[in-house]
Amino acid sequence: MKTVYLDTSAIVKRYIQEAGSDVVTQLYSKAWLEDLKIAYSAWNIGEVLGVLDKYYMRRWLSRGDYELARLEFLGETMKMLKLKVLRVVPVKLASHSLGVLLARGDRGHHLAFVDYSSVIFVIILAALILGKELTLRKIITAILVFSALVLLAL
Repeated sequence: MKTVYLDTSAIVKRYIQEAGSDVVTQLYSKAWLEDLKIAYSAWNIGEVLGVLDKYYMRRWLSRGDYELARLEFLGETMKMLKLKVLRVVPVKLASHSLGVLLARGDRGHHLAFVDYSSVIFVIILAALILGKELTLRKIITAILVFSALVLLAL
């Protein structure tokens, strides 16, 4: 079965009507019919939630539309995973990769609080989706490691 990888901007088009939404809708329709499989990274899950939050904070979405988009995204993600028409690619949060990402802050890019909380959310969600044992100790360790990397990059 053919697999189509979607980035964050494509996933958002599924839940927010934008230019290109029709193409993404067709891809999802084909996935629901099991004509293809959709794939995206666990990182994209946090990014999509961050984009929806940004749209709401900028008042581009009403509270109702914001909550509906979040629920539809998370609900459809879980349903598609169960039906095996979606593959969530795990993210390896190696310190080197995060260091490169954080170092870009010198060139005008940065991790905002929404991004920071999204990373923590993705760590937890990825562990749950992948069926890994998730303990409070592992969550706290992941948060502390990520916090230390953020502080070192400042």
